Amino acid sequence: MRGLPDDADTDAVEATETAHEIAAKGGDPKDELAKALQRTIDEGERRLNRSWPSLLATGAVGGLDVGTGVFALLLVEQATGSKMLGALAFGIGFVALTLGQSELFTENFLVPVVARVANRSERRVAVLRLWGGTLVTNLIAGWLAMALVMIGFPKLHTVAIETARHFPEQGIGREAFAQAIIGGMVITLMTWMEQGTDSMMAKLVAVVGVAFLLAAGPLNHVIVISLEMFAALVAGAPFGYGDAARTAAFAALGNIIGGVGLVTVLRLIQVGRQAVDAHSEDAVGEVRRRRDG
Repeated sequence: MRGLPDDADTDAVEATETAHEIAAKGGDPKDELAKALQRTIDEGERRLNRSWPSLLATGAVGGLDVGTGVFALLLVEQATGSKMLGALAFGIGFVALTLGQSELFTENFLVPVVARVANRSERRVAVLRLWGGTLVTNLIAGWLAMALVMIGFPKLHTVAIETARHFPEQGIGREAFAQAIIGGMVITLMTWMEQGTDSMMAKLVAVVGVAFLLAAGPLNHVIVISLEMFAALVAGAPFGYGDAARTAAFAALGNIIGGVGLVTVLRLIQVGRQAVDAHSEDAVGEVRRRRDG
């Protein structure tokens, strides 16, 4: 509790408590886990309650940012013939996501879900609204980015087709599903790591590392593979949009299981229900009522 002048009465002291200080009663307020939870819920509340124009614009620029990463991957692979160097170059797109404050559909598996569990949104379908709007705009903007790249750089057509054909040819099976679950896990782990630190350098290390895993695997990440398949389709791929849609839908299912079913659920168990409840809208409202009273 923050200190007040000696002549302040007990009610005034209680009125200065914040919801975050209430949450800290379950443990050490300096604990890094508690701080990460606080950041996650606050950011999730912001995402869940923003307007439609803001939500859709954020998703669109997220698709463009990842498109930049795919462009870099194709350029480096075409120039060097190395998939590992291309995977390193792909990290440019995730750096853009972080510094530009844009979002991917899969980045919303942790932050808004935790905020919704903490009852920090009045909309019952807030998470689905965010997921749907972000997914659609990621894909639309990503398709546009890849079309421009393929039109502007015809020399990349061959490498684009070779990079993307792996996913529809792999088909729908346990190998692809396992890769999709891992893809959801690593992207959600990246989100948790970002919330766990104030250091921008640490965040950039996390996103570059995860981007490398996604591209080098390659892992079935619904947005990344969709953009790679879009590039190949514009370049004349031996598969069609229907094949790409089935592949992406299967990847999305695995991503959700990996990101929400494993990482997010386990992180909620890790921090504890009491800590989450202390950040709920009821707890925040109680503090506001004390202050208003």
